[in-house]
Amino acid sequence: MRYDAMKQFSFLFLLGAGSVILTLGCGRQTPVNEITTEKSGISVQNAALPTEFAEAWPAWRGPTGDGLATDRVAPTQWSDEQGVAWMSDIPGRGHGSPIVFGDRVFLATAIDAEQQQRLLAYDRATGDLIWDQLIHEGNFPSSGESHRKGSNANVTLATDGSRIYAAFLNNRQIIATALDLDGKLVWQQELGAFASQFGYAPSPVLYKSFVLFAADNKGGGFLAALDAESGEIAWKKARAAKNSHSSPLVATVGGRDQLLICGCDEVSSYDPATGEQLWSTPGTATTTCGTMVATDERIFASGGYPQRQTLCLSSAGEVLWSERTKIYEPSMLALDRHLFAVSDDGIAYCWKAENGELAWRERLGGSFSASPVLAGENIYVSDLSGKTYVFRASADGYEQISINQLGTDCYASPCILPGEILLRVGFGSEPERQEKLVCIRGSEN
Repeated sequence: MRYDAMKQFSFLFLLGAGSVILTLGCGRQTPVNEITTEKSGISVQNAALPTEFAEAWPAWRGPTGDGLATDRVAPTQWSDEQGVAWMSDIPGRGHGSPIVFGDRVFLATAIDAEQQQRLLAYDRATGDLIWDQLIHEGNFPSSGESHRKGSNANVTLATDGSRIYAAFLNNRQIIATALDLDGKLVWQQELGAFASQFGYAPSPVLYKSFVLFAADNKGGGFLAALDAESGEIAWKKARAAKNSHSSPLVATVGGRDQLLICGCDEVSSYDPATGEQLWSTPGTATTTCGTMVATDERIFASGGYPQRQTLCLSSAGEVLWSERTKIYEPSMLALDRHLFAVSDDGIAYCWKAENGELAWRERLGGSFSASPVLAGENIYVSDLSGKTYVFRASADGYEQISINQLGTDCYASPCILPGEILLRVGFGSEPERQEKLVCIRGSEN
């Protein structure tokens, strides 16, 4: 897998499984350094990113949008008494992951009793709350329009280093918002009506000068691209009137940029610059939650409800292999030669990417909503009881490194930084449940 970093002017970047474009200065391509994890036999290539992004976790599923942080070494052991650098209260509830840029941590939350949707910024070094910005007040979905496992702040934010981008379901609309890094409103834009069945979940994706949003729903779904600076709608593409929840992925596959999304009984590819549909292939399920993953030439998707299918496609949408396993809420991890996944009901899988042959499977136990991420050669994934499993990204068999208990629940996926992990964890049960942002550091930090 290759991630190319290119330098031009201003911060614009493509988050995708195939490439990362960070525009900074001169038009010269930076060298790409190969990292081979000899123990697991997995070879991955990462670009040398500018410092601000090389140490950041700027969006859903990290710097490359696919959960891979092969160049980062993170702690593998922690508990309430061990490895916690700081722990800070989060008002309300949300299931979006923390993001990090520079010395700040950003996340979204909702205070249901007051019907408030808010964005928060914390100091990365200390966990101190820096600012708390009200985005919407009132007009929450009714209880019949939300899922018991959901929240009114499911979105993981995105940042390009200048602004923070979010989207919320409010007043039966999807409304996008941009703040600057100090929490001041830059723009706000209504994207379209949303007929909620279980709430709104997809996270924004950055592509060049655009912020991309997905909003599949039973009233008529859509994809939309907004100008990141002004908030004006650059293009909008109608989709089926079906309920689905997946965030899109932008990846360079088959030598071209593709906006990939599953759900609504198909896997679809669009040109992220124009919204033009490139191809569509029947598959996965009516309703999906996970974000697709890809390598240079292969695309992987899974779902969902009511169908059960994991499939691999070519860069042109041809089905290369398919099998009847359902990875519904968690997203998967795609490396050059293997595909890793953890199912909602706690089974870890490793398939050969080339032909779908099962390399191994292992029952972890528990139930999972969070998505796995890879740091170095280890996979991290949290279950709904607050346990985080760490195991080797090896094709030779399941090799457990540790199981770490923290809090009483965890819905959000881990945020991986060099030598650090940020987790969004719940402590206690309703109505006394308290959500906390937790920073875990290794002893060398």
